[in-house]
Amino acid sequence: MSTGHSSLSRRSSLADYISQIPRPRLASLRSRKSTVSLKVDNYTPYAVYQQKMFPSILRDADTTQKLLEAILETPGGRRSVSRLARTCKAFKEPALNVLWRDLDSLTPLLGLFPSTLLRRARRPGLGLTKPPEKSDWVRVLAYGARVKSVGYVESSGNIAPSILPMLEETRPATYILPNLTSLTWKVETAANLERCRMFLGPHVESVTLEVGSKTPKINDILEEIASHKGLTSFAFTLHSNLPDRFTETFADSIALEKLALTAPGALAPKVGKWASALPQLKALCVDLSARNTTAVEGFFDDISPGSGYSTPSSVGGTDSGVFSGDELDFSEVRKAAVRLTREGPRRGAFAKLSNLTLTGEAANLATFLKHLTSPLAQLDLVMEDPPPPIDWHDLCTIVCDHFSDTLQSLRINATSASRFGELVRATSRGGDAPMRRLPLTYFSMLPRLWRLEVDLPESAIFEEQDVKHMARICPNIEILRLCPMARFAPTGPPPAITLESIVPLTRDCRRLHTLGVVVNAAELSSDDVYSTRVVCSRSLLRLHVGHSWIKNPLQTAVLLSHLTPYLETLKYFEGKGRTGVVETNAVAWQKVAELLPHVQLIRLSERKLQPPPAPYVPPPKADKAVDATPIMFDAAVSVRPDVQEMSIQAEPEVIDFGVQSVPETTEVSIDARPVYAEAEVMAVVEYSEQIIDAVPETEEKGTEPIVFESDSASESSDDSSQADTTAPPSIFTPSGAVSGVVNVTYRVVRFYTAPIRFMFSFMPFSMPSMPLPTFVHAPFTDYDLKLVPEQEKEESADAEDHPHPYTNGNAIVANITPVCQ
Repeated sequence: MSTGHSSLSRRSSLADYISQIPRPRLASLRSRKSTVSLKVDNYTPYAVYQQKMFPSILRDADTTQKLLEAILETPGGRRSVSRLARTCKAFKEPALNVLWRDLDSLTPLLGLFPSTLLRRARRPGLGLTKPPEKSDWVRVLAYGARVKSVGYVESSGNIAPSILPMLEETRPATYILPNLTSLTWKVETAANLERCRMFLGPHVESVTLEVGSKTPKINDILEEIASHKGLTSFAFTLHSNLPDRFTETFADSIALEKLALTAPGALAPKVGKWASALPQLKALCVDLSARNTTAVEGFFDDISPGSGYSTPSSVGGTDSGVFSGDELDFSEVRKAAVRLTREGPRRGAFAKLSNLTLTGEAANLATFLKHLTSPLAQLDLVMEDPPPPIDWHDLCTIVCDHFSDTLQSLRINATSASRFGELVRATSRGGDAPMRRLPLTYFSMLPRLWRLEVDLPESAIFEEQDVKHMARICPNIEILRLCPMARFAPTGPPPAITLESIVPLTRDCRRLHTLGVVVNAAELSSDDVYSTRVVCSRSLLRLHVGHSWIKNPLQTAVLLSHLTPYLETLKYFEGKGRTGVVETNAVAWQKVAELLPHVQLIRLSERKLQPPPAPYVPPPKADKAVDATPIMFDAAVSVRPDVQEMSIQAEPEVIDFGVQSVPETTEVSIDARPVYAEAEVMAVVEYSEQIIDAVPETEEKGTEPIVFESDSASESSDDSSQADTTAPPSIFTPSGAVSGVVNVTYRVVRFYTAPIRFMFSFMPFSMPSMPLPTFVHAPFTDYDLKLVPEQEKEESADAEDHPHPYTNGNAIVANITPVCQ
């Protein structure tokens, strides 16, 4: 008897179960566009409630997240997780959290704004038509709470420059992404550098900051970043010098676990001292490009190498061992001695460092690594290609000597400058790159190494002995890639490694699951490889052969089925317009990929039909006692050295030779004609008018009569004078007139007597002087003083000093001698 509802205890078929689930009828696509909301009947039968059950995977949130993360990493995984979030309510929240957790751009957040605000709905990065209002931020803030990591690269150009200022001005909250833990901010301008503040929320733990040039506000940004006490990772890239107060700013950031510095000045001693003192530092990235060995050594100058650093006997100490008032500082001398003697590594530096990334030349990398004794587990070397052979040998030796017991991953890549030449040749058909051998035999035992990747553009030639050596020193290797992208020119020699060369890896490395190497799949030299199953690898699942050469696809498939019977993925370069791809090799490897699964199936089926190996029977054991008491003997040995005398006669050979040196002469003619230059000068006479008062100064004086006494009167006796008492008549003449007459007479006499005086000047002084008459003489004028000899000037001066008693103040009676004596 059947009823309308199926019994719960009755086990029904799947078709019946699905047919009984009520399905609400949805409107058509056209009606759904015009209807704002869909009205569905809320009534649900009881049987459906009984069948609602969450999957067991949803009971554990961590397990659900791991599952969704695994789906996200698969090809097309983001689309799959997005569809899962839109179709299942149980998976909606965890799926959305995984989808919005990591964003490499701000474009998805901009797409959450209403389409009426966007310039183009399908391209939100082009900008907004008007500033958003508070209601327009609802969806942005709701989904922004799910974001844990975001990145912004200004040089990419996917965000319009006007968007960030608009977001900063209209944001309704202080932080757009309140739960952000990781921020990547790469800008070139100072304005965009300031706008990273709206993303530096309270939960930020990792910051990657790249600035094109130093700006005045960079110190403020660094101080705000350093103020986050939970900061565990910081990467700073600056194309100019490092700020002066960088170490002081991050002095309190003791929680840093990851540090990356790429800037001029990052190798300063104070930076090295600060980085080595971080107690929780586990990952370090330093750029050593364009630096010399001395600069790399300077990074460790202020780091103590261990006990005894300051003792007099230590090389790095400053104490000379002698007590003195003026102590000299020998630190610089001892630092140079450290570099020369290569004193032991700095045991106090980077005690917990496990992940190290270095960029630069091989010599600088070796210099940096020799100072470390940290338990490195992962080492990434980005070096210039090709490295010098000596520097490569030193680098391999230091890596194995210092980190052989702890190193687990070693990756060697080329710098961007080294890859630029390869890129130019690939795009401009500039020819094939020169290829060199990179010997791996310099490495010693690395028992813990499970990953080794070498990717260099030029140093890509490996030989069979390198593969054997790596299989011997790395028994636990899991991932091995030896330049799988290398391309050997068809006109040159083939790759040195063949498929038979990988036999040591499949035989000795039982954990190897990924192998990438360029091989030459040629004809086998012998069939001995098929005679044993020891060479078969149970773990090798992925093989990448790149531009490998191949001749016989069927034979290659058979050999691979024997060496790698469980191989799942075979990768090679396909000839789809790629530069340097040989179409013949690509087609042949395609055939190998098609044949290999079938050959593997046959190979495994045959092995199942073989009888199982005989069970292992341990050999019989017995307990025995052995007397191991050593027997000792005393023996004496007489040692007498053999002495030999030997004399050597040394006579130098002398050779005489002459050298004829003839100077080389050269005749040179020089044009010594003077160079004339005509110049004109304009001379204009300047005239000036001046008024002179020409009225002579006059003064009035009185005159006295001059009495002239004759000689006869002087010779007369007293009697006659007494008898004749009548005085001679007096002559009254003006004094000025008398002086003028006398002066004119004197000048006339001197003018006519000049020849006679000239002749008398050559006569001896003993000649008696001739008596000359005396004249009344007036004083000399300025004109007379120029013509009168010195002797006469002296006499006239004496006359003036001792005037004749018979003077009237205007005339002087003196002896005038017209002839010079």
